Amino acid sequence: MTRLFNEPSEFADEMIDGFVAANQRWVRRVHGGVVRATRSTPGRVALVVGGGSGHYPAFGGLVGQGLAHGAALGNLFASPSWQQVRSVARSAHSGGGVLLSYGNYAGDVLNFDQAQAKLVAEGIETRTVTVTDDISSASVAEKHKRRGIAGDLTVFKTAAAASDAGYPLDEVVRVAEKANERTRSFGVAFSGCSLPGSDEPLFTVPEGRMAVGMGIHGEPGIGETDVPTANELAELFVASLLAELPDGVEEARGQRVAVLLNGLGSVKYEELFVVYAKVDQLLREAGLTVVEPEVGELVTSFDMAGASLTLFWLDDELEGFWAAPADAPAFKKGAVDAAERLDDTVLEALVAESIPPASPESQEAARTVFAALEAVKTTVDENVDELGRIDAVAGDGDHGIGMQRGVNAAVAAALDALQGGAGAGTLLDRAGDAWSDRAGGTSGALWGSALASLGSALTDDAAPSRRSVAAGVAAATDAILEFGATVGDKTMVDVLVPFSDSLTSSIDAGADLTTAWAAAADVAVAAAAATADLMPKMGRARPHAEKSLGTPDAGATSLGLITRAVADVIAARADAHRAS
Repeated sequence: MTRLFNEPSEFADEMIDGFVAANQRWVRRVHGGVVRATRSTPGRVALVVGGGSGHYPAFGGLVGQGLAHGAALGNLFASPSWQQVRSVARSAHSGGGVLLSYGNYAGDVLNFDQAQAKLVAEGIETRTVTVTDDISSASVAEKHKRRGIAGDLTVFKTAAAASDAGYPLDEVVRVAEKANERTRSFGVAFSGCSLPGSDEPLFTVPEGRMAVGMGIHGEPGIGETDVPTANELAELFVASLLAELPDGVEEARGQRVAVLLNGLGSVKYEELFVVYAKVDQLLREAGLTVVEPEVGELVTSFDMAGASLTLFWLDDELEGFWAAPADAPAFKKGAVDAAERLDDTVLEALVAESIPPASPESQEAARTVFAALEAVKTTVDENVDELGRIDAVAGDGDHGIGMQRGVNAAVAAALDALQGGAGAGTLLDRAGDAWSDRAGGTSGALWGSALASLGSALTDDAAPSRRSVAAGVAAATDAILEFGATVGDKTMVDVLVPFSDSLTSSIDAGADLTTAWAAAADVAVAAAAATADLMPKMGRARPHAEKSLGTPDAGATSLGLITRAVADVIAARADAHRAS
């Protein structure tokens, strides 16, 4: 249970502030995360890593000489937004291009890919290597679908050392891809973890049992077994990992491996050492040479009780990079040559763009949009705990907090735009950008894209019509569908598509916006409730499909509530207009 926190929605930001204050020798805060506090050699590749907060020392603790140049840090268990990733990458870039590397999770892929596209468009050569080391999460035939756990460290460490050696971007990518291919991990858990403010853990394991193959967010693996002795756990770890050799490794005997025994949060170091004694014995009996092992907390999950073992199959190149010096807050190896501290003035600064001109009619519409966003904020605030509870049934329980962070940022950005004379289009675009940036994760990206698409349809030039509003909702729907979900996948799409279809149909039939939106909101609420009967096919809920039956999707539920809140604002504005 997470005991020490203030406001749960602010936990990640306050944690990062404290981390930076305690580690100023190594890191500095930038928008979206942290970068090295020391100057990098001009022309070298910048390694930017990242993911959700809650996994320290991943990811901020791995920023420093010989390791990452920057880390984008999202909300708890939620990916950083593309804006955060771009900002960190810009700050870390020193002329040699950027390598983005992170664990293979859907939200991270979505946001890092968007950031890469933005960086490339700005002239910064950028590449990506996702980490896919967890053998329990997919078969050998689908290795590309595997998730990343403690194997992040081997990929990050070798890629950073290749950069320090002066390798160009293509070669750093080659090294990172080879390191990922030659890294295998396997984990177990004895109990779940709890997010700040939550009274219940995200998942539970029956007393006296151990979840086998568990992921760092509670994703299930291959089953359960009785809690073993330390030696029996070591035997399970080693046998599982030796059963799958990387491409190019014909047999285990005679190979050299780096070994990582990772504690997931509440398994103590002393317990890990007892397990490692047997791991080391078994590996040597199998004819392997162990090279510079690491035992401790490398990738955690708050207070989860569990552990994972990683084998990193070395060749001469990888071994040299693994052994190279590094100096980061949470990882040190050998002695680095101290680099010059970075001047604050060279760090990335995000400067707000000026507000474009807008017609009086669009400015008036912007006031209605702002009122709608305030109503959405009130609705989310009133339902934040319930949305988190629903999400925790089969997900990671962060939906309520993520929505709250996103809408609060959207309202603040919308108010700034409104005070600057923005039209409806610009106000929605600024609100969407702020929502995506603050909320992070898949949900943040979806809502950011939806608001921006709606804004493009409404424009700054004229008063929105009922048809332009319907067209905007359709455009937002199309933008979200581009992320890959379809109706029936148990996502917000199951609400958005019928809502948009109903709105357009009513408008085409001649209904006014108040009537059409209210009817569509009723359709949305009903569609949200109906997701209780669906099995999830996307995101982190997918592995927990059976658990989610009988519970509606959190994203669908929040969208249904929001459509109704906006319906009330539209109706009230229409009444006020008629009265005047």
